[in-house]
Amino acid sequence: MTETRDDNVTWLTQEAYDRLNTELEHLTGTGRIEIADKIEAAREEGDLKENGGYHAAKEEQGKIEARIIQLQEILRNARVGGAPQKAGTVAPGMTVTIKFEGDDEEVTFLLASREESGAPIDVYSPKSPLGSAINGQKIGESVSYTLPNGRSASVEIIDAVPYGSESP
Repeated sequence: MTETRDDNVTWLTQEAYDRLNTELEHLTGTGRIEIADKIEAAREEGDLKENGGYHAAKEEQGKIEARIIQLQEILRNARVGGAPQKAGTVAPGMTVTIKFEGDDEEVTFLLASREESGAPIDVYSPKSPLGSAINGQKIGESVSYTLPNGRSASVEIIDAVPYGSESP
C-alpha cells in the first residue's frame, strides 16, 4: 500500500472490503426484492395516504438505496491491502499513539475508514479534524488542529506503526 493524502481514497483491509462487498451484493439483490415485496404488500392494504406500513416501507427503501450509493462510493475508492509498511510517519492504515497537550495519558487508535469497525481498537477517520491534522506527520512532531466547536487542540505524535505490528 502506498501512502497517500488523496481525500477520496478509503483504506480498507481485505476483510472489510469483502464484508462491504457482500453487504452491497445483498442490498442490490435480495434487499431490493424484499423491500419491493413489503411495498407491494402494503399497497394491497388500501388507501396509501393513511397506510403506515406503506410509508415505513418506502422510508426503508430510501435508506437501502442511500446505503447502496454509500457502499458503491466506498468500494470504488477503496485501497485494499495491508497497512503502509513504513513506521514512523502517520498514514491511513497505521496504528497511531498520540498525547494531547497538557495531558499525560496516551491515546492509541487505528487511522482508517470508519468502515473498519471490526478493528479491535478505536478507529479514527483520516478525514476527521484530528486525522487530517496528523496525516503525514512524523513521530515526535506536534500539530494543532481546529475542533468542530471552533476551539484548538494540540497533539504530539508518540508512535505510528503499520496496523497489526503494534506490540501487545
